[in-house]
Amino acid sequence: MTVSLRHFLSALVLPLALLAQAPVPTFTAQEVGINEKLGQTIALDTPLKDEDNQPVTLRSLIDKPTILSLNYFRCAGICTPQLGGMAEVFDHTQAEPGKDFQVITVSFDPRDTPDMAAQKRVNYLHEIKRPFPQAAWRFLTGDAAATKALAESVGFKFKPQGDDFIHPAALYFLSPKGEITRYMYGVTYLPADIQLAAQEAGRSEARPTISKWLSICFSYDPVGRKFVFNTTRTAAMIIIFGAGVFLLVLILKGRWSKVKTKEQA
Repeated sequence: MTVSLRHFLSALVLPLALLAQAPVPTFTAQEVGINEKLGQTIALDTPLKDEDNQPVTLRSLIDKPTILSLNYFRCAGICTPQLGGMAEVFDHTQAEPGKDFQVITVSFDPRDTPDMAAQKRVNYLHEIKRPFPQAAWRFLTGDAAATKALAESVGFKFKPQGDDFIHPAALYFLSPKGEITRYMYGVTYLPADIQLAAQEAGRSEARPTISKWLSICFSYDPVGRKFVFNTTRTAAMIIIFGAGVFLLVLILKGRWSKVKTKEQA
């Protein structure tokens, strides 16, 4: 191994070693995750605020198949991909928003405000190119007691981590009476799955979850202010790719030198 190659690999490995020493959030299944409550009715009467800072309850809003998501608006982890994934699938499903289904996103962070909720709704509705009524996707906020009661009623367990939260990502399909009929995990979804789950919710048919692979938002490292696991994985990929490219360059350079030597001879 040449000196330059040793120096190159050392320079690549050092950042990865430093990243590996970053504090990793710890939690148990009792603290973070989802405890499915199929067939049960969610906390419909918890007091929330709508985008105009007006009091509202889920009982007053849910009168058709409803897709519920629990997020928080400052989330630097999977909340943005999840909401983006929702906007993308709503753009392609054949079900008619506002008629065949509606969507309600509730922030479980009491620091989130109705103004923030209103801006989030504008942002994500803007991502949907098909006609999508504002009333078909609501963004709500509430105090800690109200949002915790709602989270507990769907089995959503989260844990504060510094200024952020460790939490799972899932959609909850609700019947027009507010009964949980389906859990859908992850941050990306298929239009056919959304449509089928909405139809089942309309018939109050609770279906067991087939795929229970759970995405967890590990929040920020409170010291380094970076998404720990994603950063480490990305750094590892860059290191491997960079080392591969460098080795390829050395091999090609060696072969080119041999060709030059033969030509000169």
